Amino acid sequence: MGYYALTDANGVFSFSNFANLGRYKNAFLISLLYAFISTIITLIIAYPLAYFMTKCKPSTQRFMMILTMLPMWTNFLIRTYSWITILSNTGIINTVLQKFGIGPLHLINRPGTVILGMVYDFLPYMILPIFNVMSKIDNSLIGAAEDLGSNRLNVIKKVIFPLSLPGVISGITMVFVPSVSTFYISQKLGGNKTMLIGDVIEYLFNLGPDYYNVASSISLVLMMIILVSLFIMNRVSDGEDGGVLI
Repeated sequence: MGYYALTDANGVFSFSNFANLGRYKNAFLISLLYAFISTIITLIIAYPLAYFMTKCKPSTQRFMMILTMLPMWTNFLIRTYSWITILSNTGIINTVLQKFGIGPLHLINRPGTVILGMVYDFLPYMILPIFNVMSKIDNSLIGAAEDLGSNRLNVIKKVIFPLSLPGVISGITMVFVPSVSTFYISQKLGGNKTMLIGDVIEYLFNLGPDYYNVASSISLVLMMIILVSLFIMNRVSDGEDGGVLI
């Protein structure tokens, strides 16, 4: 990838591939925005769910873990495509609504649908690391905080959340990285209205060898954005290792 990004069609070293990357600025920004939104939504859903799982009996935990991992055993393409049968004009939701004289509602090929697909596909990757870290938190620390007068909210804020932060950072990484580079979700759930940077890269590669260099330069820039994001998240994680505040 680096070779194609730094050479022209004749194999001569050149930065010309990067000169026109500005035309793909919107795709970059939209990809980052969608990845950010889907990551936040995934975290909001996953954190309380993971916390609830830690409070369940071991048998219930195992059952909920199976439910969490069950979608991961299904092909990624099938999981994404299944939303079309649910949200399309002739899908399950609109079929039910039309029986009550409502709709059909235009639910597919919208930005929100793309974000929904990202959240659904990557939610397990947020739940599992958070649950894994939370389940290892020493309950004596929680008991000590409660003995010192902390209410449940303060216990979560000052004990559980700081100790679970490594799992949160890991989950954010595992959701943000595939979200910012995805292309199949936007193609199937966003139609032609949503063009992410992954779609641009795939489109250019499909045009043939003449466009490999430009596509590689975009891929290289995207990889650098991901690496910078990972560095920032790791620094945030390191900065929060100061301990528990009670």
